[in-house]
Amino acid sequence: MFERLREDVSSVFHRDPAARNTFEVLTNYPGLHALLFHRFSHWLWRLGLKWLARTISTLARWFTGIEIHPGATIGRRFFIDHGMGVVIGETAVIGDDVTLYQGVTLGGTSWNKGKRHPTIGNGVVVGAGAKILGPFEVGEGAKVGSNSVVTKAVPAGATVVGIPGRIIVKRKPVEGDELRRKEMEERMGFDAYGVTEEMPDPVARAMRSLLDHMHAVDDRIENMCKALRKVNSEYQNGALPPLDEEDFDCVRDEEPRNQ
Repeated sequence: MFERLREDVSSVFHRDPAARNTFEVLTNYPGLHALLFHRFSHWLWRLGLKWLARTISTLARWFTGIEIHPGATIGRRFFIDHGMGVVIGETAVIGDDVTLYQGVTLGGTSWNKGKRHPTIGNGVVVGAGAKILGPFEVGEGAKVGSNSVVTKAVPAGATVVGIPGRIIVKRKPVEGDELRRKEMEERMGFDAYGVTEEMPDPVARAMRSLLDHMHAVDDRIENMCKALRKVNSEYQNGALPPLDEEDFDCVRDEEPRNQ
């Protein structure tokens, strides 16, 4: 029991840089409190004391804002960050080293008895507000983006975003394209607001797709100019006008409001 408690406290330090000491974690982390309540109520549930188990889980919801059904199975080093509004259903199964953020729902889509909640593999991270609904598996090491709604199985190591949830496939960039794109982004003053390719912003992805298309058009025009010079030696390939940075000042002015 105490070994499991030490593991749970240690997992907080590993995944929350704001944690300063053990006393603070034990007294001020509702995710840890909810987990401790659940460990006890789940033990009672397995003993057949189901009314008492449900009563303790209800008390835990009042104290922490986190609702975990006592029938749910939770592995080791489980961490709920912030926690308010988290709901975990009766037949949910959660592996080891899983992280949930506030507002996450591990729910069902059926009123039938039996397995109706998701199975979460080891090392999964679920972003704030995400909903995972149904009796399917989220594979080991997967990531679910904030506010996503997932209703289908997720392969191990995959990243899912959007409504409905879709798997993000990383495309390997052609050598040199990434550097050219970044140079153009800097000239335009375009910033994706720190969003990574694993958790993409739709507007940022659209802008990057446009930049990639512009590179492809530039390459095609350059090849056409070379062909024209071979056909007609008098053809003059004039330089394109440079981008005026003042034209993109509005983009920079918008950044603080969009962050």
